[in-house]
Amino acid sequence: MDATAYSTATPAAATQDAATTDDQSQSAAISRWKFEVSRQYQHLLDKTTPFVLYRWIGFFIIALIYVVRVYFVEGFYVVSYGLGIYILNLLIGFLSPQVDPEVLELSEGPTLPTRGSDEFRPFVRRLPEFKFWYSITKAFCIAFVMTFFTAFDVPVFWPILLFYWVVLFTLTMRRQISHMIKYKYVPFSFGKQRYNGKRAAESTSLSED
Repeated sequence: MDATAYSTATPAAATQDAATTDDQSQSAAISRWKFEVSRQYQHLLDKTTPFVLYRWIGFFIIALIYVVRVYFVEGFYVVSYGLGIYILNLLIGFLSPQVDPEVLELSEGPTLPTRGSDEFRPFVRRLPEFKFWYSITKAFCIAFVMTFFTAFDVPVFWPILLFYWVVLFTLTMRRQISHMIKYKYVPFSFGKQRYNGKRAAESTSLSED
């Protein structure tokens, strides 16, 4: 009887092992496929990095498509409000320095130049331009997809949401501008002091004279 039971159990165990092996091979194949797709997607994103103008043109086209969609559907105002709040948070990160000068001033003293004779230090954003573009574009794409599901179309009086967003935007921008004025930084490339080789050579020759 023991031999019969052993002979009966052996095929069952072999079948179970084979099924486990197949599951593992399928999982490994799916993992490889996900990795390959992710790698190709990241490669495409990396290739778009230097094309700043074209990237933002594409974003504005996507944003226009979303606005037209919401306008003709006449709904999904809660989705739009959430999208607006998310964009405002991204904008604050884009306009803010990587390290808050107020914190550094308390710990290490002034870090940003406050006089023309101070050493120029380039502005480093807390949210880089590419990540800002990618996040805001992805947000509009997700919001556009959500407009095809009626579960997200919550009935609401949209002027109230618009008023809330405008008030929040105004208060946030006022605080951000006050922060810029206080610590004397501009989160854009224009209006900053730049040094080139010609100017350095001139200053050197003048010092020698």
